[in-house]
Amino acid sequence: MADLGVILGDLDAETRTIDDVVANLPASGWARATPAEGWTIAHQIAHLAWTDRKALIAAARPEDWQAEVEELLKAGETYVDDGAAAGARRPPEEILEDWRAGRAALAEALAAVPDGQKLPWYGPPMSAASMATARMMETWAHGQDIFDALGLTREPAMRLWHIARFGTRTRDFAYKTNSLAPPAEEFRVELTAPDGSTWAFGPEDAEQKLTGTALDFCLVVTQRRHPADTGLVAHGADVEEWLGIAQAFAGPPGNGRKPGQFAPPTDSFPRRRQ
Repeated sequence: MADLGVILGDLDAETRTIDDVVANLPASGWARATPAEGWTIAHQIAHLAWTDRKALIAAARPEDWQAEVEELLKAGETYVDDGAAAGARRPPEEILEDWRAGRAALAEALAAVPDGQKLPWYGPPMSAASMATARMMETWAHGQDIFDALGLTREPAMRLWHIARFGTRTRDFAYKTNSLAPPAEEFRVELTAPDGSTWAFGPEDAEQKLTGTALDFCLVVTQRRHPADTGLVAHGADVEEWLGIAQAFAGPPGNGRKPGQFAPPTDSFPRRRQ
């Protein structure tokens, strides 16, 4: 069973890593474009604050969730972009303070969720640990956009394990959100962790397998890199297909990144299928 306290601690560490980067940016830095089309760094932080507020409703006031969903349905399919745009219009110091306050309140609310209670969300209901992992995944992903926009390299940390595990557990969701039937058989995923050890998910005797670095896998399942720009190796046609649609975040299929948009890591072999 996932340890909620550990996940919340790693989520806090991840948010602080990003906070340290944006806190000292001038206003012009907040206006810098990121790889997400139409989104500046201000949009990225405003979106994280917006999503934390939504997660706080699910964790602290689940009885209000249905009303929240109904309001979003009225807003139309652009509600995520609209929320980011509205937040991004505020002064940077207000965006940052909003994000800090919201993430602290969410961590406190998630820690207080009784064991076994499921929280409503835009996808299937989830436990507090899964919600914290989802926030970790999204925070890391949007942080990557910020690092890319600033031309900074972020050293991979062992807390990527949460995202890697989440990425494998959302395999079938990615197929369904693309109106495809998930493969009947599980895949084996073997990843090289930041410390050189191996993280393995799925049955050891699976016919199809994915291998590569944990960093590359997390970049692909959050759609921050096109699979062609990584060193991931798909052993099987179904795994190859999955790499093209993998999506750990809720909502409709994402646009992802274009092949060649980012150079492959110098320490990775060109991706290939076996």
